Amino acid sequence: MKRIDNSIMAALLGIVLGVLLTLVSGKVFEKKEFDGDYNRWRKLNLILQEVQKHYVDTIDMEGMTDAAVVAALAKLDPHSVYLPPVELEESETELSGNFEGIGITFNVPNDTAIVLNPIIGGPSEKAGLLQGDRIVKVDEKVVAGVKMPQDSMIRLMKGPKGTKVKITVNRNGTLIPFDIIRDKIPVHCVDASFMIDETTGYIKLSKFTRTTYTEFRAAAEKLLAMGMKKLIFDLRDNTGGYFDQALLLSNEFLQKGDQVVYMEGLHRPRQDFDADGRGSLKDVEISVLIDEGTASSSEIFAGAIQDNDRGVIVGRRSFGKGLVQEPVNFTDGSGIRLTVARFHTPSGRCIQKPYDKDYDYDIYERYEHGEMTHADSMKVDTTAVFYTMRGRRVYGGGGIIPDIFVPIDTTRATNFYIQCNRKATQMRFAQTMFDKYRGSLAQIDDFGKLDTYLDQIDLAGQFISYAEHVDGIKLKPGEWEESRTYMMPQLKALVGRFSKLDDEAFYRFYIPIDDTIKAAMENPATVD
Repeated sequence: MKRIDNSIMAALLGIVLGVLLTLVSGKVFEKKEFDGDYNRWRKLNLILQEVQKHYVDTIDMEGMTDAAVVAALAKLDPHSVYLPPVELEESETELSGNFEGIGITFNVPNDTAIVLNPIIGGPSEKAGLLQGDRIVKVDEKVVAGVKMPQDSMIRLMKGPKGTKVKITVNRNGTLIPFDIIRDKIPVHCVDASFMIDETTGYIKLSKFTRTTYTEFRAAAEKLLAMGMKKLIFDLRDNTGGYFDQALLLSNEFLQKGDQVVYMEGLHRPRQDFDADGRGSLKDVEISVLIDEGTASSSEIFAGAIQDNDRGVIVGRRSFGKGLVQEPVNFTDGSGIRLTVARFHTPSGRCIQKPYDKDYDYDIYERYEHGEMTHADSMKVDTTAVFYTMRGRRVYGGGGIIPDIFVPIDTTRATNFYIQCNRKATQMRFAQTMFDKYRGSLAQIDDFGKLDTYLDQIDLAGQFISYAEHVDGIKLKPGEWEESRTYMMPQLKALVGRFSKLDDEAFYRFYIPIDDTIKAAMENPATVD
């Protein structure tokens, strides 16, 4: 979310005030005609022109213009934004389903980027980068041990297809330079898909990109072939993306004529979007997992499932982002994303939460007011009552309110766990385990074998020793017994990610301590 900095706002205000005072005095400038019609935006142009012609020092007109645009859009809604060329390119790349770069995933646990996985078939794998390599330099720029932000590292490694970049890595104490030719790299949005039991499938979707529908269909078909009758569809922390992908996914589950969503705005007449009945998952039971990070296209999907009584929504109230943004791009590579309409669920609920003074801090306010831990603390507009297809009562007020509320569990946070989290002990320990057991760990492709292997190497004992001797975090009597149930799945998930199972291992290990998945498993996915 782009906001104008207070100092820039103050500077602009000072410039505007200075021009107006000078005009009133009449000592320097002739009086400029202004007809008071703010719809023509002439006042803003007039001020910028006068600043350009008469300001005491050299000015950055491009920067001033950008700041003025940002300030103007900030008067509209929180999601109408101006994007300079670099930000616009990054925004479009994130959702395109591919980008141009070297093709690796990496972590930065100790101020050094460590390769988690070279993407199969990508430039880094072809060049010879291996899991566990420490990235020391990108071209001649040192990136290790200098506290470089992760997004800055990414920018250095990205670049146009066909260009060359030198990546120098530390591999077992030896510095090795690799010349890598950048290429198109696929970005996957299905993080994991597997069977939880004989009939229940699980799909984790991170965002709605250009390839979401294709990836989802492939994952669903795999699970159907394995006997899936019920799907747990995890949209937690899914910030949304392309609207058409939400329509395609909703269509997979709904009957012909079921409404998915409608949009409407002052200059956009109401437009309805209905299912065509040709979906392949109309007979699969579905539970949709949501939380306060579920937004935009994810909320459209969840609202369609809920209002058509097609499945059960499990978790916590979603973010509440239901605005339709149209892109307007300019020849200099910049652009704006302008809100032109609002999304409404089939029952008529507006997904967008109100714009109020606390909009930017809404999630924090939810924590403060107890909404994350108590269902009766949720903000529900009981005056805005709507009804699903079967007559169930649902409420407006912004976001999707779950059918089954699952609070955040705050009872597991022992002092040992909190101290480890503060120092990212678990993540750094996982990297140490990979370095130690790389030969065996990287070859495991079966979850049962992975679980057994991690037990055999005494993961718990090694972690306790690591926490004490590396980070100085010593267990108090009885504290590990209290922490173990929650921390062991976390440790196995982080270490298991280095196996061939990758993110599937990560999510499968978390299932026993995931209360939202547990609630979805224990409650029927059909609505009575």
